[in-house]
Amino acid sequence: MNVVLWIIQILLAVVFAGAGFAKLTQPKDKLRELMRWVDPVPPTQVKALGAAEVVGAIGLVLPPLTGIATVLTPLAAVGLVIVMIGGILVHLRDLKKQDTQDGRQKEIQGVITCAVLLVLAAVVAWGRFGPYAF
Repeated sequence: MNVVLWIIQILLAVVFAGAGFAKLTQPKDKLRELMRWVDPVPPTQVKALGAAEVVGAIGLVLPPLTGIATVLTPLAAVGLVIVMIGGILVHLRDLKKQDTQDGRQKEIQGVITCAVLLVLAAVVAWGRFGPYAF
């Protein structure tokens, strides 16, 4: 199970680091092409979310690799669970606003993606707080 948790941690770290880095470095107009939810959100909040995602990604892998403050790994996973709860809520809110099938489909895909990432992060939190702690 330790190997499975490591695989999940690395996968989540890659996904969240990429998404967070994009939010930190790309202008809002560029992000809007891929993430319609950024439209009503102030740029500072988008950047803060990106920073949280990058910090969470680092927290998933760096502490166990260095052997320093390994309790940060399950805490990072919990933080990413919270971020994904927010993502699900935003996509559900935006789903109600969609008047086209394509728009509704994209929001449903967003909900599913966030839910999958939430479950994976929750598995890491459970495993690293519990029976497979470092």
